[in-house]
Parts: sequence; structure tokens; C-alpha cells
Amino acid sequence: MVSTSASDANWLDRLTPGRVHRNLSASQLVAVSLAHGESKLAANGALVAYTGSRTGRSPRDKFTVQDDRTRDKVNWGRVNQPFEPAKFDALLERVAAYLADRDVYVQDLFGGADPEYRLPVQIASEYAWHSLFVRQLFLRPSTEELKTHKPEFTVIAAPEFEAVPERDGTRSSTFILVNFTRKIVLIGGTKYAGEMKKCIFGVLNFLLPERDVLPMHCSANVGADGVSALFFGLSGTGKTTLSADPERRLIGDDEHGWSAKGIFNFEGGCYAKCVDLTEEKEPQIYRAIRFGSVLENVVLDPATCEPDYRDTRFTENTRAAYPIDYIDNALIPSIGGHPKNVLFLAADAFGVLPPISRLTPEQAMYHFLSGYTAKLAGTEAGLGSEPVPDFSTCFGAPFMPLPPKVYAQMLGERLRQHNAQCWLVNTGWTAGPYGVGHRMSLPHTRAMVHAVLDGRLAQVEFITEPSFGFSIPTSCPGVPAEVLNPRSVWKDPAAYDAQAAMLAGKFRENFEKFDVPEAIRNAGPKAQKR
Repeated sequence: MVSTSASDANWLDRLTPGRVHRNLSASQLVAVSLAHGESKLAANGALVAYTGSRTGRSPRDKFTVQDDRTRDKVNWGRVNQPFEPAKFDALLERVAAYLADRDVYVQDLFGGADPEYRLPVQIASEYAWHSLFVRQLFLRPSTEELKTHKPEFTVIAAPEFEAVPERDGTRSSTFILVNFTRKIVLIGGTKYAGEMKKCIFGVLNFLLPERDVLPMHCSANVGADGVSALFFGLSGTGKTTLSADPERRLIGDDEHGWSAKGIFNFEGGCYAKCVDLTEEKEPQIYRAIRFGSVLENVVLDPATCEPDYRDTRFTENTRAAYPIDYIDNALIPSIGGHPKNVLFLAADAFGVLPPISRLTPEQAMYHFLSGYTAKLAGTEAGLGSEPVPDFSTCFGAPFMPLPPKVYAQMLGERLRQHNAQCWLVNTGWTAGPYGVGHRMSLPHTRAMVHAVLDGRLAQVEFITEPSFGFSIPTSCPGVPAEVLNPRSVWKDPAAYDAQAAMLAGKFRENFEKFDVPEAIRNAGPKAQKR
């Protein structure tokens, strides 16, 4: 990787001396944030901040600078929107001038636990709580590493600065702009801290395939046998919850690379959804939320300052950010061997998909490219109260700048090389759609996942269900047999059939855009007559 140019690397020199605060500790950042009135302190010690109108990512406000570096490589379109270099340069100048006489908090960090592939980054933010957020979520250099740390990418976050679309070329006052030539990400007009995390994920998704590393939107853990497991899925599908398993060691909860050596985490922390969080359901995550953690948009009891994870008055997308070593049994450094099981997670809001299905290699590629789940209110700006069916290619389209076939081909090669079995897990609704049925039981889902990882599920009988052609087990230890077949738990089987036909049609319609071998196309759902 090539270093940032001197002019960009030294942009901090333009700011007011004495107001640039570098690599403050968690305790220092908590104290500063509270003193400035940016946040509150919860009874459990976590810092609580509120992000205003933007309580999730703003994908329509994200752009990539189109120049010689990106013009012929990026998969341009609705997700990867082009931005003019001159407009970027002008907006960068305005943001730098805006920050010149303000306090700026800088963290020198890494993206990537494997030293061979890690990306040195520098993240400068207007808020102390944003600086704490990135310090806890990225990998922190040792004292010795800080002496030689030279950023290869810089993130500048100015949440209070708002763009003027007519002047700046943005869609709204919010902007997330990625420039691969100048190696800068510029963020403004949004207080949602997750934008800083995800922008570096997008950068790695652009850079690492050039080095034969598959970047993946997945969580990962490892058993006592040293064998890893991967959990792909979009926000709210259960990656963080299912990978935080007391019986296994956590590699990471969201972003990983698969190299010739195995799996490695891109991050040094976890970013968990915490709506309805309880110690009984998710003890590891619950206990990880303590001093040094950051809670976003979580309501506090006015008398006790205890977090009320049931209260979603600000958003369903309440979040907790904490260092990975706050999780019991976390693997440090976060590096594991090649996986033998790969699980695709989907929160199906239509109550159609089976709780678990075994996929053929062709089905695995079909569903990896499809990346189905349902968006729920709060995970993105602009969503209403009803869920929206969503197909996000490779379970991470908003973060993947390259054409889908690049990532799909790399995954297929690794699955074949390491003889890994793929499974599709529905963590969404059963016995009816959202609003009628109920969310899949977490203990049942955990039992199914455990049966996959210890090999017991591979030993039971499987049948083929007609709507999607999935191979589903007839039994699973710890799970009632009737739960395994989704049609059997609907009160009206005919209503299930209609819903399944509708969703199957959505799959087929979405898949028309892909140029793939017929064997993969034919692995999708077919129109059924009953």
C-alpha cells in the first residue's frame, strides 16, 4: 500500500495548535465528552450519546470520488455513486477551515488484525465521544507501534458541518465521501458514529482483493479444535449475538478477511444492537457494556441512569460499542484458521424461510449473491415503520465498491479449497409474517447453530421443501421438530404457500441482474404449483 501524500498526511498542521488532541485514553475521552456536554454517563459506566435525526447509516449520501484510480474498477450505480474530484477538494477545504479553530480528537489506529494485511488509519473527529468510539472499535497500536505509525488512510468527521447541496454537489446536508487517490474519507452532517466504522470497511473491500484477501461482512468464532466458523448477514440478523458464544472463542463480530492463512478480524471491538437486550438472553454482550463502552441512542432512566434497552423512542437501531477484550473468551490476536462451516443469516420478515437449511455449493453461491434479509425501521435513514425486503449482494452491498463477481468468485474458490459447508439460517419471523407471527426463538437458533458446529446436524435426516428447494433437517437436538418446517407452524398453510410464492418471485426478479452459470441460476427458487 502507498502512503498518503505529504500534503494530506500533514493536514492537521493547518489546525489550531493546542486544540488537536492525539490518542487520548478512554478515561480522558470520557471526561472530556462529559465536560463538554456531548454525552451522559450510564449507571453501568458506559458513555451514552444521542445522534439526532440520523440514527443509522445514510447510504444515499455516500459517494466515491471518480478518477483514474476508481473509474474502471468500481461498480458504479445506486450504491457506489460517483463524485467529482474538484467538488471533493473544495469541500475538504471548507471542512478543514471549519475545524481550524475547534477541538479535534485524533486516533492513530489499524484496520486488520493480521500485521501482513493491516491498514494504518488516522481518524480525526469533532466529538470526543466519536474519538472514544473509534478507539474502542478499531485496533489500537502498542506504545512502540505508535512511534512509527504512518496513516495510509485518513477519516475526517465533522458532524456539525453541513453541506450545501447546490454548492457542494451532495444530495443533502449529510455526506460521506471516499477518495482513494487522496486516501481520505470525509464525513459531515451526521452524528451517527457507525459511518466512521463502515467507511474503513469499504476501503478494505476495495484494497484487499488486490492482495488476494476476501473481505467479508461476517462475524467469526473458533472452537476448541481450532476450526473457525463464519456468520454472514446484514444489520440485525444476529451476527454479533450468535458469534458471542461462551462455548467458543470470538474472533470478531462484523468484518473479516479470508487470506491464504485463514481468517482475521478487521476490527478491535464490537458494535452490537442492544434493543431488548437482557443479561439472560445475551450475557456476554450485556456484561461487555461498562466503562469505556459507548451506547448510542439508548434511553436512560431519569432517576437511576440505568439503560432501558426496551425503550426505542429514538430508534430501533440502538447500539453498543466496546473493545473485543470486554467479551469473555475473545481471541487475541483476532486471527483464526480456515472455516469448515459458513452460515448465511437472514431476518426473514415474511415468515417463509426455514429456521435452518443445508445448501448445495450452487445454492450457496446463489444466496451469497442474493444476500436476502429484511430491513427494519431505524437501521437506515428514511425507512418507515414497516419492514422492507432487501437483497444486498454478498450480504454487504453498501460497503463493496468492486463488482459482485469479484467477491463471489473469491468465496467460491475458498469454499471448494477448504471443503466448507454452507447453511442458511432464518433469524427472523416464523408462524406468520412480521406483525402476525413471532421472532424466531434465540435458544432454538443457538441450538441449531451448535448442532451445525459440532457436527450433529449433519447426521440427521433431511428432506427437500418445495418452495425454495432447501434441504431442511427433520430433527435437531434441543429444537421441537415442528419448528423446523416453516409451513407446519402457520395456522393457514395456504397463506404460507402464497407468501412463499411471493418471496420466491422476489428472489427470481432480483437475480435477473446477475450473469452467472446456469447451475447457479437454477439453484434458486422455482415457481411451484400446489
